[in-house]
Amino acid sequence: MRAAVVEGYGGPEVVRVREVQPPEPGMADVLVQVRAAAVTSGDARIRGARFPTGFAVPARLALGVRRPRRRVLGSAFSGVVAAAGPAVEGLSVGDEVAGMAGMRMGAHAQLLVVPAARAVRKPAAVSHEDAAGVLFGGTTALYYLRDRAAVAPGTTVLVNGASGAVGTCAVQLAKHLGAVVTGVTSGTNAALVTSLGADRVIDHTATDLSSTTARYDVVLDTVGNLTIASGRRLLAPGGQLLLAVATLGQMLRARGDVAAGSSPERAEDVAHLLQLVADGRLRVVLDQVVGLDDIAEVHRRIDTGRKVGNAIVRP
Repeated sequence: MRAAVVEGYGGPEVVRVREVQPPEPGMADVLVQVRAAAVTSGDARIRGARFPTGFAVPARLALGVRRPRRRVLGSAFSGVVAAAGPAVEGLSVGDEVAGMAGMRMGAHAQLLVVPAARAVRKPAAVSHEDAAGVLFGGTTALYYLRDRAAVAPGTTVLVNGASGAVGTCAVQLAKHLGAVVTGVTSGTNAALVTSLGADRVIDHTATDLSSTTARYDVVLDTVGNLTIASGRRLLAPGGQLLLAVATLGQMLRARGDVAAGSSPERAEDVAHLLQLVADGRLRVVLDQVVGLDDIAEVHRRIDTGRKVGNAIVRP
């Protein structure tokens, strides 16, 4: 099978399309023919060994010291079940599924093996591209806004990085939960963020967040350019700071009004997000959709920091 293989840590040029041995499903696994997979900032960080401050050593120990142990990256996928292990129940060959492969990764390939428990039936109304696109940002935004901050009608929410994969989902999910939403983005993307439901947009190229006098019940930083101190200055009394991208020091200090850390990849959340897309209540913003041979260009796009929404590869 063809796969995008990361041959060592480095720039986008280290990602090469190669013929590799196809994976074999285990007893409780499904083999998925991948129709679409997201290429995320997380993939780019692993490829470039650009880990948040404090994580360089533990990340290398976990992922590979000299090169990634998992040479095929990619977690969020959508595709068709091509085979199922003998212990799999509820899924059959030909079923359309989507999900998150977690740290096993491997979605940037024509075939992917995942535990059947991680494969969720894809609604027919949702395209493979939208299904793969919604999951990385959607699971993160849903976890922080609904589970950590308990956003409810009337909650004031600031989304820093409102035009990215997490941010575009966060603006919409916050509105879905009844919040009054302010999105921080560049002026070029202000119209997009407004169309997603933001009540107000702050152009970070024209306004420094530190100068704003507004205070918010919830501040979600999807970029990683807020410190705990600068984020807390934006909070209303009793507010909560959510750091979706955090340094090791921030994670160790995250308590009380500060939450940080990775979000879970629960099958029930995947199913919920897919249904929101199917119902037209959640729009998936796609920056680009390319074939596998162009995946290095997607990595270059992500490295510029200008990707809007999600990038998708179709193996």
